[in-house]
Amino acid sequence: MDIIIKFYSEKTGKFYRLVKTETWPYLEISGIRMHRADDVDPKTDAMLKIKALGKIYGSVLDCCTGLGYTAILAARKKSVREVITVEKDENVIFIAKQNPFSRDLFENSKIKLIIGDIFEEIKNFDDEFFNFIIHDPPRINVAPELYSLEFYRQLFRVLKSNGRILHYVGKPGVRQGKRYLKGIVERLRFAGFMRIRMINYALSLIIEK
Repeated sequence: MDIIIKFYSEKTGKFYRLVKTETWPYLEISGIRMHRADDVDPKTDAMLKIKALGKIYGSVLDCCTGLGYTAILAARKKSVREVITVEKDENVIFIAKQNPFSRDLFENSKIKLIIGDIFEEIKNFDDEFFNFIIHDPPRINVAPELYSLEFYRQLFRVLKSNGRILHYVGKPGVRQGKRYLKGIVERLRFAGFMRIRMINYALSLIIEK
């Protein structure tokens, strides 16, 4: 395993590692990978997520920046006007700045990076502001608020009619049990979303308003 960067943050109490792969590196926080890296590499993972959304255009919200891979790929689409991406962990931004594959995150004028907590930041956007949303949160036991009915209602509010969301859920049933996915779908329906389908190659739900 080739580790490019590793350090411990006393502020967050977490260990951070940037780990090399055959394509783009992945981020690991306290032993938890923030990208798929077994069955597919991180670059392919990001590409599959963008593919699952279909033809994207207009304004895109990327809820959890990480290393910025999905934000970067979304912004490269000519039909996309802007990508607003939100990250609360300044250590992750520090690592992204050292990662050459994250360079577009800071250099592409279509990308606006907000340092903040998406759970709070989403409240600042107008109703029906975004055409598309990419929601790739940490695991539910790490950030349960990003799987809550309250947050899903905010996603519904800021998404335009006929807009789409990609919600990464991983492999429900393997570790978390079937009820994990059922709970997510139930809360999404309570929030107002009716069209929800699983896209297996992206391990994600595609949700339409």
